[in-house]
Amino acid sequence: MSLFKARDWWSTVLGEKEEFDQGCLCVADVDNSGQDKIIVGSHMGYLRIFNPHPVKPGDEVQAEDLLLEVQLREPILQVEVGKFVSGTEGLHLAVLHCRRLCVYAASETMGNVEHGNQYQIKLMYEHHLQRTACNMTYGPFGGVKGRDLICIQSMDGMLMLFEQESYAFGRFLPGFLLPGPLTYSSRTDSFITVSSSRQVESYKYQVLAFATDADGRQETVQQKLSSGKKLVVDWVLNIGEQALDICIVSFNQAVSSVFVLGERSLFCLKDNGQIRFMKKLDYSPSCFIPYCSVKEGTINTLVGNHSKMLYVYQDITLKWATQLPHVPVSVKVANLQGLKGVIITLSDDGHLQCSYLGTDPSLFQAPRIDSKEINYEEFGAEMKKLQKIIREATKTQDILPQSEKHKDLIVTAEVSPDLDVESQAIDSEVKAEVVPSVTVKVTIQSRVTAQKPYLAVCVQAPLALTCDWFSFNDLEPGSSETVVLSVFLKGNFPPAELEGNCVFSFNTPTELNPEGVPKVVQCKFKLPLRLVCFPAQPSKSANHKLTIDTNKPPISFLTIFPDFADPSEDDQANVLGFQFLTGSKITLLASKTSQRYRIQSDQLEDLWLITKELTLRLEEHFKKQNCKDFVCTFSGSIPLQEYFELIDRHFELRLNAEKFQELLSERAVQFRAIERRLLTRFKDKTPAPLQHLDTLLEGTFREGWEETVDSAVSFLLRTCLSKSFKEQALSHSSQISMPKDTSRLKKNISLFCDRLAKGGRLSLSTETATQQATAVPGGCATIPESDLEERAIVPGSTSVFSNHKPTAKQKSNTGGVLNGINGCSDIFRVAVTVLLVCFMHVGSTSF
Repeated sequence: MSLFKARDWWSTVLGEKEEFDQGCLCVADVDNSGQDKIIVGSHMGYLRIFNPHPVKPGDEVQAEDLLLEVQLREPILQVEVGKFVSGTEGLHLAVLHCRRLCVYAASETMGNVEHGNQYQIKLMYEHHLQRTACNMTYGPFGGVKGRDLICIQSMDGMLMLFEQESYAFGRFLPGFLLPGPLTYSSRTDSFITVSSSRQVESYKYQVLAFATDADGRQETVQQKLSSGKKLVVDWVLNIGEQALDICIVSFNQAVSSVFVLGERSLFCLKDNGQIRFMKKLDYSPSCFIPYCSVKEGTINTLVGNHSKMLYVYQDITLKWATQLPHVPVSVKVANLQGLKGVIITLSDDGHLQCSYLGTDPSLFQAPRIDSKEINYEEFGAEMKKLQKIIREATKTQDILPQSEKHKDLIVTAEVSPDLDVESQAIDSEVKAEVVPSVTVKVTIQSRVTAQKPYLAVCVQAPLALTCDWFSFNDLEPGSSETVVLSVFLKGNFPPAELEGNCVFSFNTPTELNPEGVPKVVQCKFKLPLRLVCFPAQPSKSANHKLTIDTNKPPISFLTIFPDFADPSEDDQANVLGFQFLTGSKITLLASKTSQRYRIQSDQLEDLWLITKELTLRLEEHFKKQNCKDFVCTFSGSIPLQEYFELIDRHFELRLNAEKFQELLSERAVQFRAIERRLLTRFKDKTPAPLQHLDTLLEGTFREGWEETVDSAVSFLLRTCLSKSFKEQALSHSSQISMPKDTSRLKKNISLFCDRLAKGGRLSLSTETATQQATAVPGGCATIPESDLEERAIVPGSTSVFSNHKPTAKQKSNTGGVLNGINGCSDIFRVAVTVLLVCFMHVGSTSF
């Protein structure tokens, strides 16, 4: 700590709760009046220009010191003053926003009243940036005379150069990861920056100008064949730490140098990148500024740190240390009102101060620290308590917090037990005489004030809704709202699931946030099976069959399927037929002599929905009977071969679609060429452009089912189903592209089913990931059908499928895989059929 404080010459506080950074402070003659002004921009979008006058201790800042205060509505990243307008050598103000660069002219208007003169800024021109900006620098690039050009560095590493009112070119920095400080050296005509590799890099302007164009990250074929040169660095120096700022020093009595402020060091480099000197710092610096020294051949440097100190160095020698009232994020040296060497500092919360070095002693004394003996037993008990809390918090790894017991708002969805008398289906593609619909009644009960309420109802395709979103007026405490909608089958194929979801979003106002804190309440509902199928005659033969074993005697279908079975027909107690609205039939059989059920159909993908409905209704039946030991098992072989055939067929269709798309593109080119000839012949005007609709069409639906499922299954194999930590450490490409064939996909699916059969669990929590699940798959056992077909019983052991409700976390993990399959219903239903069989094969696997 220094004995002396910085003498306050002028100070003020800017705004309320505004934030400032390194580039928000600039000192220059912005209005070309011959006197320096202080320009400050904030992240809240306020631009202020000050002309400070000295005040006596205790007096307030005069209002006349603030020349201009305007709000530009966008965050200000950096302000600079230079010769930015063509046709004049006057100074203008450049303001950098996230997506815009604006150049203003500041002028003074003589006042006729006692309020004095008026200042205003006029927009000369602006550039809309295609990339998010980080910082900028300026100078006479290429050795131009009488004007300054601007270079902006984007967040993704592109240098965008502007020749005043026009855009020149853009170049990507090689090996870029994160943006660093950027400056321009007019002596060597080069840009100097510090990369994320902790290296100081210099790039010549001429090299940037003649390098390959960088309008996009991905080079097209034409760009690869163009005559551009590769961007090559001029010199590189590894400093071994991140840099906070870079300054170029070019004084008459000192050698031209490059100053770099690191996290723990101060570097001074020559123009060719060689180190002149460096100074190790025993504190954490926050900003710096080199300035002219009175001793020839040396350079003075002001360095601020996070301990509210300001140090003065002459080369590497510490000459003075003074205490500041705040932590500076930017420091400048200016001549104000005839006083030379005024130090201007700006803090991150808006404390702007003009000070000078004085000798007033600081009377602050550091308090004595009471030494206490360390109680290791108490610390150990506290450590164990905290570790227990951490373990409990990381068991579920939930992203969203647990819901409160007392809910502020309740959303309920009630599905009508009967189908609509008059169908509400609209524009259905189903080729049936009548497409049924069912009514869903959603009720919202609010116990608090709900602002901007919005209800969205979702069902999975091919199901559709008559209305899927509703907006309401603000709800008062104790109020309720009710909406009614209908669900029907729109697409001409069976759905993968009969569930819907209601999402209600609203804002709850608080004292600190009157606009409201956003909240979301969800509610799920189940649709009836009669919505997509109806009773039909059972079939005796089928191509695909699935057998489910239970540990309880078979239940009559008249009991568990009362909405499909006819009580007057006794044969429907053990045999029941279903027919989807799309035309396919499924037969459900219950064995009379064993505890087994069979689902059979001519199409493998149709087994899933009936199988899921059967297991759910059996669980509900035995739950009503207070039977807690009911389990389902599957001991047959997983039908992977049929599944793979369907994948190959789907992939072949995609390949054919791409071929026809290429052929269509060729024919379209020919068609447009003929159109142009006809328009020229009839002397018509130039045809209107497509307005990028072709680009939009090309980018739509490019991601196919195969690559999506392969990526999802690969993720599970590397996480919860991995055998070792080596597999978890394997990198996985984030790019998804169409594969050449389906061999990799089929291999991953086989491996996925194999690891599930060996006891793998679809759970990403830390607790279940460390447990060693055990399950022994049983042999193949078939079901004898005495009423339709007779087959011998092949004895074999069976696995156990726990009859417990899956947790919400486990559902979300499995849903992450299944969501990738959504979009191709037939393959999706086959996939979940295979997964269901595999889960029954495993036993206690969570789904």
